[in-house]
Amino acid sequence: MAIVIRDAEVITMDAATGSTPVTRSIRIEDGLIAEIGASVTLRDTDTVLNGRDRLVCPGFVNAHTHSWEYLAKGRYDNLPLELWMLYSYPILGAAPLPPDLVRLRSLLFAVESVRSGVTTLVDDVLETPSQDFAQLDAVFDAYDTVGVRANISGHVINRPFIDTVPYAAQWLPSEVAERVRSAPLLSAGEYLDFSAEAFRRYAGRAGGRLRYMLAPSGPQRCTDDLLAGATELALEHDAECHIHVLETKTQAVTGREFYGTTLVEHLRRIGALSANTTLAHGIWATDADIDTLAEYDVCVSHNPVSNLKLGSGIAPWRRYHDAGVTLGLGSDGCSSSDTPRLPEVIKAAALLHKVTGPGHETWPTADEVLRAATLGGARSARLHPDVGSLEVGKKADLLVYDLSTLAFTPRNRLDLQLVYSENGSSLRQVMIGGELVVEDGRVTTVDEDALLAELRERLPGIQAEQDRVERENTVFHEAFERMYRACAAEDVGVHRWSGEPAPVAPGM
Repeated sequence: MAIVIRDAEVITMDAATGSTPVTRSIRIEDGLIAEIGASVTLRDTDTVLNGRDRLVCPGFVNAHTHSWEYLAKGRYDNLPLELWMLYSYPILGAAPLPPDLVRLRSLLFAVESVRSGVTTLVDDVLETPSQDFAQLDAVFDAYDTVGVRANISGHVINRPFIDTVPYAAQWLPSEVAERVRSAPLLSAGEYLDFSAEAFRRYAGRAGGRLRYMLAPSGPQRCTDDLLAGATELALEHDAECHIHVLETKTQAVTGREFYGTTLVEHLRRIGALSANTTLAHGIWATDADIDTLAEYDVCVSHNPVSNLKLGSGIAPWRRYHDAGVTLGLGSDGCSSSDTPRLPEVIKAAALLHKVTGPGHETWPTADEVLRAATLGGARSARLHPDVGSLEVGKKADLLVYDLSTLAFTPRNRLDLQLVYSENGSSLRQVMIGGELVVEDGRVTTVDEDALLAELRERLPGIQAEQDRVERENTVFHEAFERMYRACAAEDVGVHRWSGEPAPVAPGM
């Protein structure tokens, strides 16, 4: 049985019409878009949906997020990334999360995501103190149940955390530094073996809807052999290799102090850049870095809400576009942006870069922002042959909005209203692989009320454990505060807090 959406306003994001709405009908068979045009085939057995007063567009791709932060939503404020990480990514004292709680956390994260129009997640999953297959199985099981499409990682840090930033270790008590450095860490070989097994274990999961990806945390947090090996393994499996790079000014200083160059150039030198690589953030990139990323066809996931919340800076949006670097959009984690909902990210991306300079002709267009939220994210996830636009042969991952709502009143330019006016309240249906996973604002695949009730019952114990771990990790705060302020005062050749190039002193 096929599904036909008749005579809707459609944003296809294809090469012909892009983000310009056009009146189209869509025929969906076996989870794929079989026809799209002014008219399509109709059969007696078809389920026909009236598209009048409806806007249909591709599902959104959240190109960088951390579902594992879901339980820490709304806990922190006014902390820059390196200080925030002391509590949200604790160095000491965290106990392994049981798989049943990982599954509950992942179910809730997926529910909130799909209800806002996210059909594909690039989920950089990290567990503390380390990840095992029982925990990873729980994430795959949860996403299989909800019906979302996802790349799911084994995130890894294999250097002592106090040695992943400059200066801080010298200001820590020696016994604290020794305790951190004595903790067991994965070798490159152990992580690559784990990942090779994950590719075997999850191959074809949910008909290919769920895929494993590699996620070395960052060049300063992983050994060179792990970074290069992860890049090679990703190419072997045509999987994404997802790396945090140049998220903060501290990381720009780290590249210079650790490697005598930028972190992007270091990755290039060790063979850790490829068309399968996505850099999360990429704020403090130099012009030379951006040219290198374009040369290697590397993608960048832009996370404006999280970057603003953590005071990390403003990514060079126009410079990336001009260089031909593919941009996706990400919410980042629920502990740094406090939401997995991509409509907020889309609007923030469209607005943020209007304040980085007076040249209004360089400001983001609605088409560019929607492209990043759909095709750009799909390309970064290595899923662009299947999702990101509404075209014949692609997966039927799509959103249906009600145009009779206040968000679309008066009905003017629907693409602009989708970016600036709509916050998810007009979303009526979400389809992933031809299956309706959201109908009239409710997820059809799980009992959301039961999930919320379970979390409420367990929350006191969860929060008590979070409080305990946070207290234990305050021991690092003073040293990391000094490190952060020292790095903030240094000249790294770019000034990404305003998005403008750093001023050059006379004679330089």
